[in-house]
Amino acid sequence: MEKSSANMKSCLQPLPKVLVSCRGLNGENNVLAVAYCGNCSYNPPMVMVGIVPTRYSYQLIKESCCFVVNLVDKSYQETFAYLGSHSKRDDDKLAAAKVRLADGKKVNAPILPDCPVNIECTIVDSIMTGSHEMFIGKIEYVHADAKLVDAEGNIDFSKINFL
Repeated sequence: MEKSSANMKSCLQPLPKVLVSCRGLNGENNVLAVAYCGNCSYNPPMVMVGIVPTRYSYQLIKESCCFVVNLVDKSYQETFAYLGSHSKRDDDKLAAAKVRLADGKKVNAPILPDCPVNIECTIVDSIMTGSHEMFIGKIEYVHADAKLVDAEGNIDFSKINFL
């Protein structure tokens, strides 16, 4: 098969698409779409999210040392698109998109209850990788829609209609 040179910027298209929610020390909430996110340890369980330092939420996450990864399904596609294309610098995008928030159980950051899975994290480390700072978050608590969870607490991801 013939090969062509491809764009390096997004050669690994990470899945699923996620929204990261955060709360500044002043109590301000925000949510941003994040393209760089993934597991990075299972013992202890940790995930990483990459945030560009110029993003509005970057400072909120830096100062609070926590965040929530919200997995998004297709029912939330319109909201995901809006949150990913608007900055809180310009308007109250959470109000405009009618985003419902609930407090996390373990970290001082909101969850998005309309998303099927919410992963509360505290930052244990970070590294600048060029355009992004990769925040390593220790998973403190996982919320999942009850219909997704089996008797042992495992999430059946095949039941989520990811974006």
